[in-house]
Amino acid sequence: MKKVIPINPEASFNAPARPINTRSPILGEATLSGLTTPPPLSLYIHIPWCIKKCPYCDFNSHESRSEIPEKHYVQALIKDLEQSVPRVYGRKIKSVFFGGGTPSLFSPEAIDEILSAVRMLMQLEYGAEITLEANPGTVDTAHFVGYKQAGVNRVSLGIQSFNADYLKSLGRIHDDKQAIQAAELALDTFERVNLDMMYGLPEQTLAHALQDAQQAVVLQPDHLSFYHLTLEPNTPFYRTPPSLPDDDASAEMQEKIEALLAENGYEHYETSAFCKPRSQARHNLNYWQFGDYLGIGAGAHSKLSYHNKITRETRHKHPRNFMENAESGNAVDNVWTVEKADLGFEFMMNALRLTKGFETMLFTERTGMPWGAISMRLAEASNKSFITQQHQFIQPTLLGRRYLNELLQIFLD
Repeated sequence: MKKVIPINPEASFNAPARPINTRSPILGEATLSGLTTPPPLSLYIHIPWCIKKCPYCDFNSHESRSEIPEKHYVQALIKDLEQSVPRVYGRKIKSVFFGGGTPSLFSPEAIDEILSAVRMLMQLEYGAEITLEANPGTVDTAHFVGYKQAGVNRVSLGIQSFNADYLKSLGRIHDDKQAIQAAELALDTFERVNLDMMYGLPEQTLAHALQDAQQAVVLQPDHLSFYHLTLEPNTPFYRTPPSLPDDDASAEMQEKIEALLAENGYEHYETSAFCKPRSQARHNLNYWQFGDYLGIGAGAHSKLSYHNKITRETRHKHPRNFMENAESGNAVDNVWTVEKADLGFEFMMNALRLTKGFETMLFTERTGMPWGAISMRLAEASNKSFITQQHQFIQPTLLGRRYLNELLQIFLD
């Protein structure tokens, strides 16, 4: 059974965006009708250091082999933010996400300084979701309390597994006891906690995958992310692949995990995301609904909409280069306009990950293109039973969710 490999919704958006070069005769004929209302805007803040680089990770993260230049980097982030204000002037920030790397390597004082600058330079919505990623091997009660006092109201813990052997095979710096302890500390401190979990691990059995899921359920966080371990290019695991469960075994893990979470009251609202009622990750949901996001920090990228175009921009990738360029007023490394021919695919690549789908008017609202620009592609997807279309609402079927890559290919060719 072939299965789509989900993207990590909590961390994938710090990777440099790549322009998509397609020239579909259908999508290419579309014209930009204009964005009358800007989409919701989120802020992503990248902290690029880790204690140890995991062998499966292809994000822009760097091992901290010497003292982390925390103060220097915070000042560079603030400079980047200052330089970005004109491009989002007057728009409110609906959510903030500290991703990495390992943001929990930074002190609560540093996070407080960054958030103070955000509040001073930009309009932060009342009750905005502010998430910080944390590694179980780098946190304690004092850190969590300090982050909460700084304004963080949601924590995303990179658990991956509660099994000591699998954690070791993944190169994680924490063990099973630290994983549970960190989760309990987070849940004691914050009302909103996400646990990042993985399945399809080296030599993992179905029973062990379900044990991980059961332990996550016992802890009762309001949000869980489960994604398949993927072998990404330019990683040690890609160069020397470990022995992983085959596609059929991984698909069975996925199906049984989804069933277990559903039985315990978790809504499966996105390919890899599950939540208790009214606990969807607002920051990630903005990505899936093709909202805008400003990314600051080393290697971060942004998607920003204007009345007649949608642009993407990337920051300098290496922390040292980023700090030097941010201080000289050149934090942004590259900017380009998304081609009209690519907008249909880019929208669908995000929106079709939502299990309940989306209203058709959202496409025009977020791309500025007429619905007819993709109508023939939708008909093809419907004929293949990948989607259903009822009352101006598009929803991926179970088949479409299982074969998401094939579904998206329809909008790319």
